[in-house]
Amino acid sequence: MRASLTLMPALMAALLASGCASRDARPEGPSEQGIASYYSDRYHGRKTASGETLDQQALTAAHRSLPFGTRVHVEHLENGRTVTVRINDRGPFVKGRVIDLSRRGAEALDMIDSGLAPVRVSPLD
Repeated sequence: MRASLTLMPALMAALLASGCASRDARPEGPSEQGIASYYSDRYHGRKTASGETLDQQALTAAHRSLPFGTRVHVEHLENGRTVTVRINDRGPFVKGRVIDLSRRGAEALDMIDSGLAPVRVSPLD
């Protein structure tokens, strides 16, 4: 009985810690595939459709229909690189393109040189 009482605090701490552990960002909603592009530097500092100022160093993106503030998981289908960005603008308005990334988001996917990349976009929240 005494041994179980001394282990109880450690067990409770372990249970509480496991419940508070952060989870990996995993796609929750339906995904879509298409082509990603990224903002030209000339848009840096301009207002987005959400009213925010476009910051090329922020992990943000434009999507035609997802609500502003939605975080999405973007996977480059050719090299496997991924990034999580927040939707704060509308677009892109070019057929076949599904997301327009900030420069930092495009760098994370290693698509700066090509300018375009095949991607899967999955909402996280």
